[in-house]
Amino acid sequence: MPDDPLAVHPLTFLLQTRGWGKAEFARLMQEHGRSLGIPLATNRTTVWKWEQGQEPDADAQRVLAHLLCVPYEQARAEGWPRWLPVWEVTGLTAPWTEAGTVEALSDLVGSGRVDRRGFLTITGATLTGLAASWVDAPSAVAAALNGDRVTDTMVSTIEQRIGTLRTLDDQLGGAGLLEQARGDLALVTGLLRGGRCTDRVRLRLYALAARTAHLTGWMAYDAGLRSAGQRYYVGALRSARTAGDDAFGAFVLAEMGVHVSEAGHTAERVDLISTAIDNAPRSLSPCIQTFLHLHKAEALSRNGDHREAGTALNRAMSLWERQEAEDSPDWLDWFGEAQLRSTEGKVLLRSGQVERATSSLEVSVTRAAPRDKAVRSSRLAKARLAGGDLEGALDAAHYGAGLLEDNVSSIRALDRLKEFSAQLESHKSVPAVCEFRERLRELSVAI
Repeated sequence: MPDDPLAVHPLTFLLQTRGWGKAEFARLMQEHGRSLGIPLATNRTTVWKWEQGQEPDADAQRVLAHLLCVPYEQARAEGWPRWLPVWEVTGLTAPWTEAGTVEALSDLVGSGRVDRRGFLTITGATLTGLAASWVDAPSAVAAALNGDRVTDTMVSTIEQRIGTLRTLDDQLGGAGLLEQARGDLALVTGLLRGGRCTDRVRLRLYALAARTAHLTGWMAYDAGLRSAGQRYYVGALRSARTAGDDAFGAFVLAEMGVHVSEAGHTAERVDLISTAIDNAPRSLSPCIQTFLHLHKAEALSRNGDHREAGTALNRAMSLWERQEAEDSPDWLDWFGEAQLRSTEGKVLLRSGQVERATSSLEVSVTRAAPRDKAVRSSRLAKARLAGGDLEGALDAAHYGAGLLEDNVSSIRALDRLKEFSAQLESHKSVPAVCEFRERLRELSVAI
């Protein structure tokens, strides 16, 4: 994971980017308030409370808006902390052209290490607009740039490197590999920015940039850096569109939906996956269609629409029966029975079908790669707990903890074990529960 300090609130990120400490910011607020005739008693403790989630009163927000040159009516309309000017992402504002894609990737390479952990950068109408832009944007007409010649062999070598990195991610988790992925994205971006190549090779580079940006975003997400991960996904979406690879673009939109639904924006995920499915190429293989409809089932399930989720799940299962091994693109070669059963289990569990859900999740854990075993063990633990099997639930949770103690590095897996631990509160006096919670505390310190 990066060494940069992680902002847990938009205000914290704002202070970091402006170089203001809490005490200095409090002093600025008092001084600016006096200039406006609004007396404030802001101090370091006040600022700390705002960062912890307390909303400033109307006077403080008026002073802060004026200090940051944000119209107060805009601040009132958008609400705290949404109006704070920390949401700008180049990937959203750059034109959907080849130059705009390179600009967005260059911005990622330069600033992608900064993560606004704890809040999601791109939601609401902005996210919907991004999806609509992806649908309407033209594919790139590549043009040679000054610099060294980029050959097919060079691109193939980097593609193999990314494939190896993706395999390692399945085995070890993304947290320990994130810096390598960032370096690979910087390499591909540099070739796009300064390389000289044919149109065909250049399109290969954009397709490679899309896959590398997505993998980097996935690793960031697995490391607990949700906002940074989402920004990499925007770069991946742009690069896929520039390469004319709309199948991969639909895949990225589906992946972006995971972020927003986990942040509570479940209806937005339904909109995203619907956009992806409705605008994906008609020639999609059954494997890719299965993936997209599974995401739709999960999105609808999280949004509480269990009936429609079941319909989407049945559609995915039907498509899966038609798929053949050669139908799977290289960027989806990790997708298989384990992922299918995982989503099936989650959808069934939310609809109250605990026994069937548990069975599906058991298959999913058994057939998964090590990192996914660690993540899904907590889901299996929750299902067994819902079925009244405390001992079985703890067995599953201990299995996941053991993987994290061994070679797997995944903050996401650790966070889900913590969520399961919170559900054990009514059993907190049981010795086996105390033992697991102690193991989890030690694991949290070690990671």
